[in-house]
Amino acid sequence: MRTLTRCSTLLALLLTLTPPLQAQDREGVMGDLIRDVATVETKILGLARTMPPTVYEWRPSKGVRSAGEVLVHIAGDNYFLPALVGMPAPPETGIDGRDNKTVAAFEARPMTRDQIIAELSKSFAFLKQAMSGTLDATLASPPKNSTRKTTVRATWIATVTHLHEHLGQLIAYARSNDITPPWSK
Repeated sequence: MRTLTRCSTLLALLLTLTPPLQAQDREGVMGDLIRDVATVETKILGLARTMPPTVYEWRPSKGVRSAGEVLVHIAGDNYFLPALVGMPAPPETGIDGRDNKTVAAFEARPMTRDQIIAELSKSFAFLKQAMSGTLDATLASPPKNSTRKTTVRATWIATVTHLHEHLGQLIAYARSNDITPPWSK
C-alpha cells in the first residue's frame, strides 16, 4: 500500500511540474515568450553553476548587487511577476503580488550558493508554469494585482526583458572574474 501511495504521489508531482503538451508547443506571443524563458533559464543556471562561491560575493563596486544577490533577485521576481498577474507565489517565499516589499524580504534571506541555485530552479519552474497557464484571451486584460496601467501581455514581456537584462549583467560579472559562460566554450 505504501508503494502505491508513493507512486501516486510521485506521478501527481510529475504531472504538476510538467507543462501540458499544448503549452510545450504553444503558438503566438506566449509560446515565443515561454521558449525564450527556457533559453534564458539554461544560460542563467549555467552561469550560476559555473561560478564558484567566491564569485557569488563579488560585486563590481560598492552599492551594487553581488553576483549572488543578482541571482536571488531573479528568483524573487520570477515569483513576484506571476503573482502580479494573479498566480500566487508559493507560500514559503513570503511573496505577495500586491506588495513588492515582500520581494525585498525574500531577497534579504541569507542563502548559500547551493540554496540559491535550488531556489532559482524552483522559481523558473514556477514562472514557466504561470506563463503556460495564461490564456491568450486574458493577454489584453489588466493584471490582477498591478497598480500600473498595463496588460498581462506587457507584464510577461517585461518579465522576459528583465531576465535578459540580468543575464547580460551576469555575463559581465562572470567575464570580470575570468569565467567563460558555458555556452561560449
